[in-house]
Amino acid sequence: MTRTRLALAPLAAISAALLLAGCSAGAESGSDAGGGWSGEFEPGMPAPDMPVDDRDLGGDGSAGDEGGPISAPAPGDGRQVITTGWMYVTVEAPLEAAAEAARITERVGGRVDGRTEYAPHNNDAGGAELVLRIPSEVLQPTIDELKALGELEELSLSASDVTREVQDLDARIGALEASLDRLLALLVQADDIDDLITLESVVADRQGQLESLQAQRRSLADRVSLSTLTLTLGSEAVAPPTEPGTFLDGLRQGWDALVTFGSAALVLAGIMLPWLAVLGVIAAIVWVSVRAARRRRGSRAPRAEDAPAPLP
Repeated sequence: MTRTRLALAPLAAISAALLLAGCSAGAESGSDAGGGWSGEFEPGMPAPDMPVDDRDLGGDGSAGDEGGPISAPAPGDGRQVITTGWMYVTVEAPLEAAAEAARITERVGGRVDGRTEYAPHNNDAGGAELVLRIPSEVLQPTIDELKALGELEELSLSASDVTREVQDLDARIGALEASLDRLLALLVQADDIDDLITLESVVADRQGQLESLQAQRRSLADRVSLSTLTLTLGSEAVAPPTEPGTFLDGLRQGWDALVTFGSAALVLAGIMLPWLAVLGVIAAIVWVSVRAARRRRGSRAPRAEDAPAPLP
């Protein structure tokens, strides 16, 4: 009986640890003003080196979080907002303007996540498209600087509030951190090899969940702190058409459309001409063959005077 009790004691300790881990969100509210734990531990369980609520007091993180707590800058009302936008600017030299736009973005603390440039072709001066990541607090001043590169054609901005998602992730990360602290404390005092294997498996599972949540939190923090702006730079030759304001503007646009249509028709005729020539040769060969066949059939047909007279 004594051996049986000794064998069941570690299993009871593991069950108590798992029960404490599941209730860590409620137990976390029992911390005192100084961040120390006011609840009661198992007999002989060492107290954690770092209080659970230390992340709220500006601590340096918790077990398993090498980068420390995530603190994304938020607007004055405490909301977490992701801003994305699209912008089209007509410039004289798109490639030079793209280099200047990259310098503007880097000067304010942002970065260029994507860049595509098109070489000059026919009558246009080329083009460029950049994916800019701009600090949210200086987004509008930066847009004003980008407008100065040329003539603004289109601008579209949209905002998505992710405050609840951030708060939910913070709560889940805090609960997992507290759970890991208690499991690691039990792991230190465990003596039986089976208990060690069980605790290590649980700790590895919780650590994986914690790292996944921390990665999601870092991604949200990056998208909140750096707004995404897609900037398209084009020359005047490919600028979006504007609505005519006067009769002369309408006449000019109509003439330009006519010239464009005529040019496209000439290009299409040039493309089709070789095909038409080949089809004409084939049609001529077929026509000559058909006429020759008809002549041969006509020469083989009997004449009327050569036909035998009918019997009386």
